[in-house]
Parts: sequence; structure tokens; C-alpha cells
Amino acid sequence: MRASRPGGPAVVTTTALSLLLLLVTALAVPAATATADGHTGPAADPAAIRVWNALTTETVNDNLTATRPSGQAVIWQGFVSAAVYNAVVGIQGTYAPYQWQVRGPAGASPEAAAVAAAHRVLVTCFPASRTPLDAAFTTSLAGFPEGRAKTEGVAFGERAARHLIALREGDGRDAPVPFTRAPAPGVWRPTPPGFLPFIDTWLGTLRPMLLTSPAQFRPGEPPALASARYARDLNEVKTMGARTGSPRTPRQTETALFFGGNLAVQVQGALRDYTARHRLDIADTARMFAAVNASATDAVITAWDAKLHYGRWRPITAVRLADTDGNPATSADPQWEPLLVTPPHPDYISGHAAVTGAVTQTLSGILGTTRLDLNFSSEATGTTRHYDDAARLNEDMVDARVWAGIHFRSADLAGCRAGSRIGVWALAHSFRPLRSRPEPAAPRPACPAD
Repeated sequence: MRASRPGGPAVVTTTALSLLLLLVTALAVPAATATADGHTGPAADPAAIRVWNALTTETVNDNLTATRPSGQAVIWQGFVSAAVYNAVVGIQGTYAPYQWQVRGPAGASPEAAAVAAAHRVLVTCFPASRTPLDAAFTTSLAGFPEGRAKTEGVAFGERAARHLIALREGDGRDAPVPFTRAPAPGVWRPTPPGFLPFIDTWLGTLRPMLLTSPAQFRPGEPPALASARYARDLNEVKTMGARTGSPRTPRQTETALFFGGNLAVQVQGALRDYTARHRLDIADTARMFAAVNASATDAVITAWDAKLHYGRWRPITAVRLADTDGNPATSADPQWEPLLVTPPHPDYISGHAAVTGAVTQTLSGILGTTRLDLNFSSEATGTTRHYDDAARLNEDMVDARVWAGIHFRSADLAGCRAGSRIGVWALAHSFRPLRSRPEPAAPRPACPAD
């Protein structure tokens, strides 16, 4: 199991180092709690999961800088979170492990297990970052008291990681998957200014984490080029997504820019903030990260499956070549440019919208409500937005990709709905409670209407 295009040696940034120091301080004198077998072990502090989630985010970004537009960053979060989840719930017995039937020692430290699992998956996937990851691992473990709980926790976390790594062997990463469609009206081709090839096509054939196949929730075909719906989509993005001369309001432009950066970073930051503010315990924290990130992983796979299958051209190509689409309601503008640079892969379906739909639906299912209370921050704008409701977040994402000039609205809506179906599937088949307690009913998907 390895990462694609591993970069050079990474460093532990100031943010991650600060989190590590906070973790060491918090765990220096842990409270005692009784375990199921009557032994006394260290308190289970979920801060370790948040710290290593931040380290995962930084490690992925350091190694995959050149491939951020592909959505690949999301899958590594899914792998790490699943291993951490198994390490924690295998000890605590609160939820069913992910594709595993092993229980850990009752007196083991779930925090030490979480740290060990995250570290092992990361150094396996990103060997170029071993030195800073090993240093972070040592710093994290220094916060746990020496003894059997720590030793057994580390050993079980390593075991959970090895299981996850074995599960993902031969899953199709880096497989040579060609995109063979010849250029024609409606068919994707490399876009300016870089004219880069279709990036990471293998994501469309990658074995999912939860679904039965990449095509399980593949949506129906995009609107036909000659249809009124296609003309409406093209004329909307041509007007609202133009770099210059658009009637976008300042708020609409800021929305497009806000979601124009690294969505994986935004989602992980929102989860860390939510689990800390709402004081989720370690099992619920591990479950939230694992369920959301596994769903997001399969949303990326579903999006890339559709991109490979349909190969629909991007707005910049469609607008410039509108005189070839056979639709009398469209007109060409050979000089048209979008607000944001078009990512190097086809339009249909939107990966951003699919991931957001999966994230919001999974969180809604866990919480039993679409009232999410999420704080999303954007590196692109340096601002933070609060989302009380899943529907508003999905609506902003759908609009943002149109107003950025890089997606047709039909691609965003289809992406959101596919992601929502994945979120429902995730909680119906995985991450279930082991103890008898009522689970909230899954709310209806909160995607915008046509």
C-alpha cells in the first residue's frame, strides 16, 4: 500500500506541533476509568484522534501537492480514519468494527491505539514522510503513562493498521486506466491554460470502501446537447461563471472562491472543530471521522467512475465550441474564461458536490438531524462560514461550482444526490452500534432541487 506520486521529505508544521503539545499536556495526568474487566486504565481522550487527523491532512498535502485537483487526497483520509476507528472500537466495543471481527484487550489505551494506527498507515502510504511522522509518534506517546495499557494499546493499533493495509492491497491504486474517447461535441478534452491530461483516472475504478462497485450509484446520463436543459445549464454558467463581465454579486464571487480550494482540508477542519466543541467521546469521535471519510472516499470513486463513463466536456470547452453542439439556444464565445482554472478531468459529475453530499448525509444520519452546526474555513479566502443546516451547505457548494465557471449545474446536482445515496448506504451497512440503543432515523437527503 503506497501513495501515488510521493513527494519529498515533509515536516511537522507549527499547527501540528502545537496540537501535539496540547495533546501531551492534556494526557500528562489522565483521569482513571474502570474498564469492563474491572481494571483501571487511562481516560480515553479523543484529542489524540484530532491531532492525528491534522497530521494526516498535512502529510497528504505535503505529498500530493501536484494532484490536489484530482480528489485523491480524500481517499487517504478514509484509509487512516478506518484504521483509527477499528483501533478504538476494537478496544471499547461500542460500534461494529469496519470489515473486522477482532476485539482488543479490555485494559488497553484506545488513545495509544488510535495514534499507533494512524502512524502506521501514514508511514506505509507516505514513506517519504517517515522522519517527521516518527517524531510526531514519539511526541504523542510521551503523553501516555508507561505501562500495560499503553503497550497493549500501541500493539492493537498497529494490528488494526496492518489489517486496513491488507484490506486495501490490490485495490486498483495507480492502475493504468486510459480515457480513450475521441474529441467530439460534448466529449471532454484537456482545457486551458495548462491543457493537462485527465488526472488520476484510476480513481474511477478503485475498489470502494463501502459500496459494492464504483458504478453502484452512477447517475443517469447528463442532459443531451440538443435539450433545453443543456442550453439552460450552458447559458447559466456562461453568464454567472465568467471571469469578467459577470453579474455575480460580491457574495456570490466569494462563495465561488471559498469552495475553490482544498475541500479535504475544509472537511477535516470542520470535523475536528465539531467533535471538540460538542465534546464527543473517543468512540463517537472515531466513528464520525471514519463514517464521513469512508463515505467521502466512495463519493470520489463514484464521481470519477461517472467522469470516465460519460466523459462530458467542461464549460470552458462547451462555451467556446457552442457552435458545434447542435443546440440553437446556445452561442459560442471563443474567448470565454471561467472565474477559476478548470480542473483536469471531466465535468459530470462534480466531485466537490458528491463529497459534500456524502459528508452532509452521513453527518445527518449520525446526528439524526440535518441541523449540523459546522464551521467551514477556506484557505482560498481566509474566511470561515457557519452552516446550521445540511441543505444550505449543499446549496452553496452547487452554486459555487457554477459561479466558478467550472461545472454545469446538472453535474453538481447529480453529484450531490449520488453523495447523499452513499451517505445513507454507509450508515445502513457499516459503523453500527453494538449495544442495543435506538439509532436516529436517517433524514432525507438535503440536495437542492432542479
